[in-house]
Amino acid sequence: MTDLLTVSKQQHTALITIANPPANTWTADSLTQLRDIVLELNEDKSIYALVITGQGDKFFSAGADLNVFASGDKGIASSMSRIFGEAFETLSNFRGVSIAAINGYAMGGGLEVALACDIRIAEEQAQMALPEATVGLLPCAGGTQNLSLLVGEGWAKRMILCGERLKADKALAIGLVEEVVGTGTSLDEALALAEKVAKQSPSSVTACKSLIQMNRQGDIQSALPLERAKFVALFDTQDQKEGVNAFLEKRKPQWVNG
Repeated sequence: MTDLLTVSKQQHTALITIANPPANTWTADSLTQLRDIVLELNEDKSIYALVITGQGDKFFSAGADLNVFASGDKGIASSMSRIFGEAFETLSNFRGVSIAAINGYAMGGGLEVALACDIRIAEEQAQMALPEATVGLLPCAGGTQNLSLLVGEGWAKRMILCGERLKADKALAIGLVEEVVGTGTSLDEALALAEKVAKQSPSSVTACKSLIQMNRQGDIQSALPLERAKFVALFDTQDQKEGVNAFLEKRKPQWVNG
């Protein structure tokens, strides 16, 4: 048990639960914990698969708490984008199989952690979005790159540039998730899939995963640091401050395009 994440092990599977009610938002502490947990699991030779889900029945994760960015402080933006990147890139590089059991809303950084996993199983009531541009920000934890790899440039642009929110059936149709299951069953389905991983040679799985993900090397490796740099650069704009504070004040933002 950690402060904001719970961790348990079931035979060859580790279960990580995001436990920061009411919306399972990410904090610098929980992101640091996630990074460190995955690094520890990499050293545990008895663990072949990792499942991540959200506590409760409404949110998988709503992403970052926007109160963190309300001041417009670039130092905070830089440190948060760095730890977001470290945590989710460490998850993406987990030597075994990672499965996201999306049991509710997956928004912003909540969807990005699922995108960092190898496989996504969503419940039928789940909804997914990368709405950062709606509040004057951008996805800084791999969202612009990993979403495009999964669903193609067109749907990535619809979700990021147009702020389109997808229900589970549409997410399945475009390849954002691999399976849609009934309400309350995503964790059981993810754990059952993780059991199948245990029937495979863990050495073979590690080697195969690295080969499958070779297409992520090159451009994406240069794009991810740039993604974080551009996120921090937004804190020089009026629109960033307006977007975050309008959301927190529950009003429509007044953009000035600068």
